[in-house]
Amino acid sequence: MNKKGLIDYRIFLPALIIIIAISVPLALYESRSLELLNGIFTTIVEVFSWGYLWYGIILVGAALYFSYSKYGDIVLGDPAEKPRLTLFEYASILIAMGLGSTIMRTGMLQWTSVANNPPAGMEAGSPESILMGNAYSMFLWGFQVFAIFVMIAPAMAYTLHVKKKPMMRMSEAARPVFGDKLTDGWAGRLLDILFLLSILTGAAVTLGLGAPIITYNLSALLNIDVTFGLTLIVTIVWVALFSVSAYLGVEKGIKRLSTFNIYLAGAFTLFILLAGPGVFILNYFSDSIASLFTNYLSFSLNTDSVYQGAASHVQNNTVFWFAYSATWAMLHSVFAARISRGRTIREMIMTYLLAPTLLSWIATGVLGGLGVHRYLTGELPILDMVKENRMAAIPEILSTLPLGGLAIVIFIIVALIFLTTTLDSTTYTIAAYTSTLDMSKNEPPKVLRILVAGIITAISLVLMRIGGLAPLEVISGLMGLPIIFITFLMIYSAKKMMDQDRAWLTNVRDKETPVKRSRQKTKSE
Repeated sequence: MNKKGLIDYRIFLPALIIIIAISVPLALYESRSLELLNGIFTTIVEVFSWGYLWYGIILVGAALYFSYSKYGDIVLGDPAEKPRLTLFEYASILIAMGLGSTIMRTGMLQWTSVANNPPAGMEAGSPESILMGNAYSMFLWGFQVFAIFVMIAPAMAYTLHVKKKPMMRMSEAARPVFGDKLTDGWAGRLLDILFLLSILTGAAVTLGLGAPIITYNLSALLNIDVTFGLTLIVTIVWVALFSVSAYLGVEKGIKRLSTFNIYLAGAFTLFILLAGPGVFILNYFSDSIASLFTNYLSFSLNTDSVYQGAASHVQNNTVFWFAYSATWAMLHSVFAARISRGRTIREMIMTYLLAPTLLSWIATGVLGGLGVHRYLTGELPILDMVKENRMAAIPEILSTLPLGGLAIVIFIIVALIFLTTTLDSTTYTIAAYTSTLDMSKNEPPKVLRILVAGIITAISLVLMRIGGLAPLEVISGLMGLPIIFITFLMIYSAKKMMDQDRAWLTNVRDKETPVKRSRQKTKSE
């Protein structure tokens, strides 16, 4: 087969053309675009806040239902087949995919946003606002977000590994609901284009917003200015890393990077605890967990309805966070589905709900605790620093540790690998999604993975250079609204497929199904 036959241009080209068509005017009229888009988003927040909040709660309920009902034991593949990855490798990849480098930024600085703009009735900069800030940062990386990320996966995984459908497409997973005519027609095509549009947009934004995490720390370490040239160098190195990883695939690339980074992040955590204010951090971590569970329902459902002023950071940011997470839901679920062959429905869902949540809470407790300690002792005026230059505060905090330069280097490496594993998973998934090969039997073509990596990089660099990245980020968040409906469509489709197949009887591990028992009885007779 020639190279052109490896990619389905019917869905790839329309998505790419739409992104370019959107990005050009955004870049040319960045301030006006941002004003317009923020106005639209603010209206959605005011009108549909309750919807986003209940969306997260309902998906947690759906995750528990699928995990602990008759569907939980259904194997995604041949029941006699062993999972392709060990549980640690599997969890490491889902952690790297689910968290990325964003946890490095939010874990260290998210508390400052709440401390500077606390909920109504709480004084800015007060001990209560500081404690709530870290608890809220933990909430952002909690059960609702990872339920959003994983609940499209059952339909995709069942379609790919049990039904053995050749195309790893959202449209194929929706076939039980859409029917053949709509799936093979405009509705299926639209669904697949929407997937690619949301993922290419989100990946470009992630690359653009992730680079400063590296550049500002490098700037502090080497005592140089943050310039576009430095950003370009960092991006080239980064792209080379995730291109190689995506080229090598899950087993040789993504798995090895993910597991190595878990060990490195663990070592970095121990270093901060031993070299830094370990006792304070452990106490603050305990207080943050207590505050998290005390305020969990308030974080989950609060809309500030009886307060007539502007929405607080907690209320406004939660809605945006869930909306932005919804944009990524399709990618996370498709990738989770791809690597879950041999796992049960319960193993897939609960690993994604628990493993990233646990690691993110530890990261938030340690990184956030370090920053809070430096603020409370008067060593750094962090609440003022983040108002001037948010990213520049990170190396300042790390520099207060013994061997501060080494701490910055390790932070850069961990963040870089997290960013790499997020984007190589993205390029791998897009390549698998757009490939014309049978994805139930093959890996996505390597040349296609590199092509996707190049396209994402080009879009991101152009927008970083000429502007337009901030408006594109808002658009990425706005796209979460239609994906909410797609999520529920996929949940219904998964249930319908498994019900039609009675999969809880025929596709489970270590249990003799009625069919097997019937065959054995016939043979004995």
